[in-house]
Amino acid sequence: MGIIEILLALFLPPIAVLLKFGLSGKFWLNLLLTILGMLPGIIHAFYVLSKK
Repeated sequence: MGIIEILLALFLPPIAVLLKFGLSGKFWLNLLLTILGMLPGIIHAFYVLSKK
């Protein structure tokens, strides 16, 4: 993960996932988690971005 991806995952998690995977299920799940609470969205973004 680059520094840009890390910063985006911290402040705008859905955007970080969108740039990496496009409009896939991972993006929609992250968007939903971020709407429900910022912390779940951040955790999911880091998980998804570090997995690949």
